[in-house]
Amino acid sequence: MTPFFLELYSKMHQATNRLWDFCRGSLSGVLRRYFPLIAVAVLVLGSIGAYLFLYRSPGRFPVGSVVTIDEGASVRASAAQLNAMGVIRSPLLLRALVRFMARAPIIAGDYFFSRPLSVREVVLKITKGDYGLVPVRVTIPEGATTFEMAGLFEKKFGRFDKKVFLGLTRDKEGYLFPDTYSFLPNVKAPEVIRTMQENFYKKIVDLSERLIAFKRPLGDIVTMASLLEKEARSMETRQRVAGVLWNRLKINMPLQVDAAFLYINGKNTYELTRADLATTSPYNTYKNKGLPPGPIANPGLASLRAALSPIPSRYLFYLSDRYGNMYYAQTFEEHKDNKRLYVY
Repeated sequence: MTPFFLELYSKMHQATNRLWDFCRGSLSGVLRRYFPLIAVAVLVLGSIGAYLFLYRSPGRFPVGSVVTIDEGASVRASAAQLNAMGVIRSPLLLRALVRFMARAPIIAGDYFFSRPLSVREVVLKITKGDYGLVPVRVTIPEGATTFEMAGLFEKKFGRFDKKVFLGLTRDKEGYLFPDTYSFLPNVKAPEVIRTMQENFYKKIVDLSERLIAFKRPLGDIVTMASLLEKEARSMETRQRVAGVLWNRLKINMPLQVDAAFLYINGKNTYELTRADLATTSPYNTYKNKGLPPGPIANPGLASLRAALSPIPSRYLFYLSDRYGNMYYAQTFEEHKDNKRLYVY
């Protein structure tokens, strides 16, 4: 290396050392001067971080959901699953808390979270087997169809399988009793169906004598009751409408019940068109004589009683105005007059 380059290298080295000494001295001075502020900032940030991770639940916490920890799953696998479902933020933190705080194994099973929990609370819950499965109340209104029931159960119970329920209730319309029920959050469709069916048969025990005296199959009574549930509101009105419909059946006259179209296409009396009335369906009581092939809804006890206790009359026609008032007629001419006076 030439003397020129040796001198240049020496000067650059000296300049670099002086710059480093200056920065080091200045940085030390800054640290000494602002150390209290820096310490407070670190403490505050650390506290915020500890709060976020230990005491605050994730924003997407699955409130109202059931989370299953599989039998035999490792702590690592369970932590990853809880993280994926939004129960915790950090799988690593959960594993550390299970090891050093709880010092107990994770217990498998279905866990229900009714409110957001911190990771500490989650650890305590899953290491104590605190499943939180408190019964949930659900009310099924009278006249609900199995399809409507499926929607209610799906909304109330996060893991309820609507498709399974509908598949298992294809031949059970009318026999799932509308009532208020209490089920655990992890309830499955078969248990719901079994409970509702058992309730139905318990309720009709009180009607057994009337059923025998009426001399009609239970299926006919349930189907008639489902029509009454949709056609009338009060007990007396249902009994009067029952009298009209049983009269029609006696003389082999089509029932012409508009409510059946709620089951066919979801339309009510005031939405029906002539094309609707000509719809090909076994539930079309305008085209087909006799009762529909099955119930169009799940009737309550009042409608079942009304079907078994019709008020005798000579009426063959009835209609309801937009306010629910009923008008009856013996002849078609009288029926047309009622339509002109109270409907159109």
